[in-house]
This record gives sequence, structure tokens and C-alpha cells, in this order.
Amino acid sequence: MNSVRSYVLLLRWQYLRYRPLLPLLAGIQVALGVGVIFGFSFLVPHLTSTVVLYFATGAPTLSLILMGLTALPQEVAQNRSTGKFTYVAALPVPRLAPMFADVTFWMLIQLPGAVVTLLLANLRFGLHLNISGLVVPAVILVALTASAVGYAIAVALPPNATSQVSSFVSIALLLFSPINFPLDRLPVWLQDVHRALPVTYMSDIMRGGLTGRYDVSRWLAFAVVAAWCALGLTVSGRAARHRG
Repeated sequence: MNSVRSYVLLLRWQYLRYRPLLPLLAGIQVALGVGVIFGFSFLVPHLTSTVVLYFATGAPTLSLILMGLTALPQEVAQNRSTGKFTYVAALPVPRLAPMFADVTFWMLIQLPGAVVTLLLANLRFGLHLNISGLVVPAVILVALTASAVGYAIAVALPPNATSQVSSFVSIALLLFSPINFPLDRLPVWLQDVHRALPVTYMSDIMRGGLTGRYDVSRWLAFAVVAAWCALGLTVSGRAARHRG
């Protein structure tokens, strides 16, 4: 009960800290989705059904992933530099409670923007969605995995390195990740790299939950994303246990 109460109080503290910034964070996510939906479409002269499918489902997926892999690690890195991270670590709460509170908060922050982005994509492209019950666990798992991996990056690297890595990740996601285009458009070696990373499978379970179309086995995709989520939480948990 002490662990649950500590977790709830830390989550509430996070909300109170960021409450003035919540509209800004939501607006950034919506702006990112609009940029993918409308801006990327300017690069493609003919919007085929495949292009529309990937743009419409890739926009909310990218919004979820970027918040967890860029905004969260940069915020944690800043907290480590200013001493906030050490202060929270010194509080008389269970060691893993701050980590789970941070990951949960940033996971919840991602969800409204993803929903709005999907609605905008549907209005822009008029895509016929075939939403299944798997879309809910898919959204939660993608958001949680991105947050967990982002948090792991932030606690495993020095703050300065975290900022550089997160900036590189954001560019790589926008330009070289098969979120808004099929995997087979990449060079063979880069396809092999992505088969070991979670991004391809994240976009696949999101697209499958929204349209019923999967490029790989749905259970394989869920298993790979869940494995990366567990890895992120494990690395973060070890860092939390060894805090000073």
C-alpha cells in the first residue's frame, strides 16, 4: 500500500509541476501530427491508397514515439543536471516509484495528441478505418515502450549525451524509420537493422489495430514491442536501485 500511495502522490506531483505546460505539450503533439499529415503529403505528388494508409496511421504513431523517445529523456536529463532527479531519488519512497510515476505521466501525455492526430488524418484523407479491440493495447504498449526506452536512455547516459542522442533519434525517426512508408523501401541492411528495433513493430501494431492490416504476424509484433518495453523498464529499474 505504501508503494501504491507513493506512486500516486508522485504522479500527482508530476501533474502539478507540468499543469501550466499541458496545453503546450498537447499543441506540440498536434502540430507534429499536422506536419506529418499535411507537410509530408506535399512531398508525394500522387497520394495512392498505400501512401494514404501509411500517412494516416503513421502520424499518431510518430506522435506517440517522439514524445517518449525525445521529450521524456531530455526532461529527465535536465532534471539530473539541476538536481531535481537527485532530490526525488532521496525522498522516502520505494525506489521504483519515481520511475513508474515519470513513465506513466509521459505515457498519458502522449495519448490525447495521438487521438487528435488520428482524427485529423481521417478528415484529411478520408481513410476508412477498421478499428479492432487490439488498438487499445497497441496504443498503450507503444506509448509505454517509447516512454520506458526514453527513460532508460536518460538514466544510462550523461545528461549532455542524452540530449544529443534524443535529437539524433528524432531525426532518424522522421527520415529513416518505416512509420510513414513501407519497410521494403529502405536499403536491405537498414531493413535488417529495423527488424531488430521496435519502431517497425510499433507502427505495425498501430496500423493493424486501426485498419486490420498487419505486415508481419500481429503476435510477433506485440512480442517484440513488449520485449523492448521490458528492457527499458529493466534498465531504468536497475538505475533506480543504484541511486545514491
